[in-house]
Amino acid sequence: MENTKWEIDPTHSQVHFKVKHLGIATLTGRFDEITGTAEAEENFENAAFSFSANVDSINTNDQKRDTHLKSIDFFDAEKFPKITFFSTKFKRTGDTNFELIGKLTIKEITKPTILKIKYSGTAIDPWGNTKAGLELNGKINRKDFGLIWNAAIEAGGVLVGEEIKIAANIELLKK
Repeated sequence: MENTKWEIDPTHSQVHFKVKHLGIATLTGRFDEITGTAEAEENFENAAFSFSANVDSINTNDQKRDTHLKSIDFFDAEKFPKITFFSTKFKRTGDTNFELIGKLTIKEITKPTILKIKYSGTAIDPWGNTKAGLELNGKINRKDFGLIWNAAIEAGGVLVGEEIKIAANIELLKK
């Protein structure tokens, strides 16, 4: 059986991240420019995924913070403009649930990463295009990828948490 090819529809897809700030609040950000593809059998069995985010498109609703995140202290966007993910395994864990195992690369540091996926199904849009919906969730430790900048706070602890929660809502377009 031939695999179906899909592309991320960037206008209907979002990649968010969450990190603790001051140990008391959660900061949410996103990447506004994402691309990706998938090749899969029916219902995404044995799917192969690739994904890329433009680091310069980081958006936390604070331009000063975004500039700091793009700097050498964090992502060093000028030297490392992309975050990439390539799947190595995709396995079913329930009726519509899957585990996506792959390699995430940030700042040329590649680590194995596991994402949980909920397949929401497929639909035909008003223009006759076949679309598929996926919800992805996972977490990484930012220090594993060389994102080590931090500052101690007076009350104890640090300004930025180490655990980064990743959540993505992806709409794929059948090619």
